[in-house]
Amino acid sequence: MNIGELARRSGLSVKTVRYYSDLGLVPEVARTHSGHRRYDAQAAARLDLVRTLRELGLDLATIRQVLDRQADLTEVVARHAEAVDAQIRLLRVRRSVLRALARRRPTTQEVDRMNQIAQATADDRRRIIDEFLDSIFTGIPVDPDFEGMLRRVRPELPDDPTDAQLDAWLELSELVRDPDFRDLLRRMSEKSFGGDTPPVVPVEAEPAQAVADLVTELAGPAATDGVDPASAAAGRIIDRIVAAYAGSVGRVDDPGYRRELLDAWKLGADPRPAHYWQLMATVNGWPPYPAVSPVWAWAYQALAAHTG
Repeated sequence: MNIGELARRSGLSVKTVRYYSDLGLVPEVARTHSGHRRYDAQAAARLDLVRTLRELGLDLATIRQVLDRQADLTEVVARHAEAVDAQIRLLRVRRSVLRALARRRPTTQEVDRMNQIAQATADDRRRIIDEFLDSIFTGIPVDPDFEGMLRRVRPELPDDPTDAQLDAWLELSELVRDPDFRDLLRRMSEKSFGGDTPPVVPVEAEPAQAVADLVTELAGPAATDGVDPASAAAGRIIDRIVAAYAGSVGRVDDPGYRRELLDAWKLGADPRPAHYWQLMATVNGWPPYPAVSPVWAWAYQALAAHTG
């Protein structure tokens, strides 16, 4: 067949077929006396393969290697599929960024920052969290086990994230860059690991969970029943809670300790740390993390009312 017939058969233009032929991807088998190219069925089959691989995004150099048997087609397409997967993940993040920008009136700086977030690779995301943790722990004698736990637990976007996971990662990326949030967590770290300063609240998982459960057990019904935080009944409840907290860290329940605990609870009442873990839970596909509850708000008010 001549080049026009081959082009019509393949659905490509004569110009494209001639270009592939000049590159040697689809060589002619003969030429007429007048110099017109002639092609056979094997050339048509090669052209079909070239067209298909081009439509799948492979470059011409790789296609030549496949046709010349310098590269295995199975391995080539497997590598290309991995590259396409990476592009899809990047495009999903970019789509989420565009949606986030569409919901607000961003400044030029915000657009630039969110674009940087959208371009971040998995390694970039890990570095963002490592730098954030460095900013809140450096220079503070933090318990190595506690710090190690936080460094092991990091946001990891899955290979095929949902829109909710991508939105949560974008919000988390902005939150960990917020200087006010970093300062809050650093002050919380200093309260918990203040060097020579006696600890105010337990940081080990077991005692910390035990006193938190006690708050829920004692303050929960009081908050639900509408007990006045300044009342004598509330005072008796807060006495038991503070005694448990003081005992868990080897402290004595006195006015000084209560003021320190009140300050620690004030930091803990800020909704942003809980929101950080809520975003982490969404990104990593964990069960939902609870927000700061009214129970803790009641306990804080009761402690404030009964602290000299």
